Amino acid sequence: MKPAVDTGKHFINGDIACAEGAIAAGCLFFGGYPITPATEVAEHMSERLPHVGGTYIQMEDEIAAMTSILGGAWTGKKTMTATSGPGFSLMMETVGLAIVTETPCVVVNVQRGGPSTGLPTQGAQADMMQAKWGSHGDYEIIALAPSSPQEMFDLTITAFNLSEKYRTPVFIMSDEIVGHMSEKVVIPKKEAIKTISRIQPRGKKNNFHPFKPGPNGVAPMPSIGQGYKVHVTGLTHDEKGYPVMSVDTQAEMMERLLGKIRNNLDDIIMTDQYLLDDADIVIVSYGVSSRTSYTAVDMAREQGIKAGLLRLITVWPFPDRLIKELALRVKGFITVEINMGQISREVERCAGYKAPSYLAGHPGGAVVPPEQVISIMKEAF
Repeated sequence: MKPAVDTGKHFINGDIACAEGAIAAGCLFFGGYPITPATEVAEHMSERLPHVGGTYIQMEDEIAAMTSILGGAWTGKKTMTATSGPGFSLMMETVGLAIVTETPCVVVNVQRGGPSTGLPTQGAQADMMQAKWGSHGDYEIIALAPSSPQEMFDLTITAFNLSEKYRTPVFIMSDEIVGHMSEKVVIPKKEAIKTISRIQPRGKKNNFHPFKPGPNGVAPMPSIGQGYKVHVTGLTHDEKGYPVMSVDTQAEMMERLLGKIRNNLDDIIMTDQYLLDDADIVIVSYGVSSRTSYTAVDMAREQGIKAGLLRLITVWPFPDRLIKELALRVKGFITVEINMGQISREVERCAGYKAPSYLAGHPGGAVVPPEQVISIMKEAF
């Protein structure tokens, strides 16, 4: 029987690394529904969870899977589900419920080409804007983009930590290529892994306000069975959790939901900057596309072009300020992604009229070759 933290060096694919990261983070409930290319996450969780005191359940569809992890979270457990594009679409209404009820959970999207059934067995980064805008209403979301099986392990732990810290769903926006890619993954000893537990309420259980924010803008979260009287609803609600249909209550609730993310951007946003200090041209990329983007930077440098890479580890919330600062001193941007232009629009928005922005992308099925990036670079600049 393997321990909860399977310390050592492993040669595994990204999906399995993600599952191992979840268990190492303390995930004890997985509600899922099989879908290519995310099924290996569910399969591995189904094998591992029973041996660490956890629960795995296969639901009748993705809507039920997403709903189940919300219920599991309110019992005090760390919870996760995994899916791909079509299932991600079905989950979106319940994602909104997770946001408004401030329910921590992790949702893994191993992306494939779309629309509809699309390319089930081939990679894309086709759901990046859906991650931000897929549910209805105003909200902020946290979405991380791993670029390797090692990061599938590491960032899954990070996702759980952010989810618990800010009482919010967190997305892991992987893709088929990273999900099915096998590489060395180093799992450290349990004591070396930093995990965050949710903030527990203290004091009297009478007159408890379950949605009254603490110092960091996040309310403590009780669990079912602790004796707190909590009303959990998708309706606009006050700090007691009671539905109140008024302009003022909506404004107060939204200020809390948006503020806990927007006021902590420095803690949430992570990037990797490669040869940016003297760069004239900035490649912006994330996930698997960043792997070829590093090569594109090196190729450009060999040809005398001062290129640099801004790799987005956190894609949402978007690093607006950093892009705006870069736009003041560089010739322009090239966004490398496996879609027809999603994050590239965000780069263009932030760069404004200060610097031009171009896309190096395609509809899916393969990585974006570095030669395509170099070609655009030479034509544009």
